[in-house]
Parts: sequence; C-alpha cells; structure tokens
Amino acid sequence: MPGRARHDGVAVAQLRLIFRLAALLTTLAACLLLHGLTRLIRAPSPWPRRFLASFGRISGAHAHVIGTPLASNVVFLSNHLSWIDIPVLAGATGTAFVAKAELAAVPLIGWLCTLNQTLFVRRTDRMHVADQVAAIARALAGGRPVTMFPEGTTGDGRTLLPFKAALLAVLDPPPPGLLVQPVRLDYGAATAELAWVGDEPGQSHALRVFRRRGAFPVNLHFLDAFDPAAFPGRKAIAAEARRRIDAASPAGIV
Repeated sequence: MPGRARHDGVAVAQLRLIFRLAALLTTLAACLLLHGLTRLIRAPSPWPRRFLASFGRISGAHAHVIGTPLASNVVFLSNHLSWIDIPVLAGATGTAFVAKAELAAVPLIGWLCTLNQTLFVRRTDRMHVADQVAAIARALAGGRPVTMFPEGTTGDGRTLLPFKAALLAVLDPPPPGLLVQPVRLDYGAATAELAWVGDEPGQSHALRVFRRRGAFPVNLHFLDAFDPAAFPGRKAIAAEARRRIDAASPAGIV
C-alpha cells in the first residue's frame, strides 16, 4: 500500500538518524577521552582531526582526495557547499578554518570548532580587522594549514560565487614562503541534493543529511599551488584562485 510504504520510509529514515547520532556521540566520547589523556602528557593531539574525519564518515561522506594537499605553510582557498565540507577537509588535511564568529556560540559545534583551533572573525567588525589578520598570521606561522571559503557563504555547486578578498588581507603582503592552494569541492551526483542553499535552517539541513540513505562522495580536488607574492594584492590572489577552481570544474562553473 502506498501509504504504508511512505510510513515505513519515514520510520527507516528516523532509525538511520538515531543510529548516526548515537555513533557520533560514542565516537565523540572516545575521542574526548583520548584527547584529554594526550594533553595530560603535553603531546600534540590528533583526536580532534580524527573525530572530524569520523564525523564526515558517519554522516555518509566518503572523501576522495585528488591531487596532493600541502602539509604546511599553505592557505587553502575552497568553494563552499555545506557544513559537510569542514569535517571532511579537516579529516583529510588537519587544516584549521577561518569561520564567522557567530558559529562560536552554537552549542557543541562552537566548542568542537575551538578544539580544532578555528579562527573566528567578525566580518562586519572593521575596528578589529588588524587583530583578526594577526590571529590568522599566527596560525600560519605555526605551520598548520588554514582554510578559507572566500565565497563567504555556501553555493549550489553549479554557480561559483564571487570571491570576497577582505579575509585575504593576511596575504597582502603574504608571509615569506607561504603558498595558496585552490581546492574544488563537489559531492558527485549528490551535489544538487546536499548543497546547503536557500533559507533552510542549519539544523534542518543536518538532520536531512543524517536521515539520508546511503553514502555519497566528497571529491576534494587539490589544484596546483601558487605563490601569492606573484600577484598584486588580495583581489588579484582571490581572482586567480577562483579562475583555477572554475577551470578545474567539469564544464566550468559559471
């Protein structure tokens, strides 16, 4: 009966959600315990990165790395499709992220971002731009990769939005030896379904992903890095990164 089939579908999706949430909580508890023990002996902790990688897998994401991500002295500039980008990129590269300050106040998510040394910035706070740039510069000086999403929001996977150069002030001028590596993300055939666009609340989007049947690919295309010092300022750097990501798209993103 059609009505019964729809009911069973909803019930199975709800069970899938419960299973994934339980797996996330169990993994989080284990990683927090191991993170705490690692910090007690004052050793670098791999557990935030490992948790984020597990977060992506549990949600259904299977990362496919194409190209070679640089391990240090690099800023990744990537297109942005969903919150899923963050755990998958972090799990694959160990990168920290530049994120809007409002995310720090989100229960649990903000705390997890802090564990991963997320750099929170207020894009409208022009009074403290220099402080924000300095914080990003300190992270880069420590050798850890840093990822920025210069579109400033999530796109639909078909249209590459304009790149905003404001957060690239740390690259103008760039620290000596620093490279920029563009990254193109897509979810294969599931891109249109999973891209977070429109007015859908973040919680609704997350629950929809956790209820979704099956796995989906997250293709991380690490393109050739370039020296930002070869370009005259942050706008030119942003334009070059966007050009390379666009050129690497299957038919070119408009």
